[in-house]
Amino acid sequence: MQVKDIYAIIEQDFADVDTLIREQLSSRVPLVEKIADYIVSSGGKRLRPLLVVMTAKALEKSGAQANKLAAVIEFLHTATLLHDDVVDTSDMRRGNPTANEKWGNAPSILVGDFLYSRSFQMMVELKNLQVMEILSNSTCVIAEGEVLQLVNVKNPDTSEEQYMDVIKGKTAMLFEASTHSAAVLCEANAEQEQALKEYGHHLGMAFQLVDDVLDYEGDVETMGKNVGDDLAEGKATLPLIHAMREGTEEQAKLIRKAIRKGGLEDIDAIMEIVKSCGSLEYTKQIARKHVELAQECLNHLADTDAKQALHGLARIAIERNT
Repeated sequence: MQVKDIYAIIEQDFADVDTLIREQLSSRVPLVEKIADYIVSSGGKRLRPLLVVMTAKALEKSGAQANKLAAVIEFLHTATLLHDDVVDTSDMRRGNPTANEKWGNAPSILVGDFLYSRSFQMMVELKNLQVMEILSNSTCVIAEGEVLQLVNVKNPDTSEEQYMDVIKGKTAMLFEASTHSAAVLCEANAEQEQALKEYGHHLGMAFQLVDDVLDYEGDVETMGKNVGDDLAEGKATLPLIHAMREGTEEQAKLIRKAIRKGGLEDIDAIMEIVKSCGSLEYTKQIARKHVELAQECLNHLADTDAKQALHGLARIAIERNT
């Protein structure tokens, strides 16, 4: 199953989600609408709202409520992107200048706050206390993950366990919240609810692991962001952690220096090291394991096109180049 086949299964629902997102971007302050529309329209895959709609489809509970939840998830995600780009001083996302590059840090932060607020307004309209609990807890975990990553910036002693903790919070948590909240909203049984929650977690972990590989073997035109961004920001991602552990003392020393310093002065040498040490393949292997675990979780669902699409999404997570 290809990406286009996956989106085709929920084409009308996804169109309805897009319409709802645009309606909910309305604000009496023109700059809020301008910035929010810019980042929402900037060409992302909308993978997290896709997970909501596809989960509902797999549980045979598609409809307006699930579509509204998908829009909530997209607003939460977009708010984190606006804030992250300011924290990371990023100037490119999805092949376009970031909002902070175009309008500055203050407007980006404040519009991110607006999107968080709007998402919670819509969340209340769902009238489901358990969904609210899942999403409110998730936003706290995501914020903690971002702070934990910030604490570890330019720290070459970051362990593999600490790294996994960071990506669980900053990336996997919203994937998990997407499938978990959708399962609750659609009144899945306890077994299905837990399985879908775990599916989202494993898919999110795999997605971020592949992202960290692409930082060393992608290209700017395909990815829509600068190669080597993580190293430039002094982030000790898994490929670097593994290379420091498995490489020579001299190689580890060079990586440690680069992490502490930040920047791309040693990017070519470090890209060669992570490849020669098998660090990219090591990271991909862990991503594949998460994909296998995600796909196993789907055994609790009836065999439908939507279930096969969720299987396909997990596979695509590790085969993608963007």
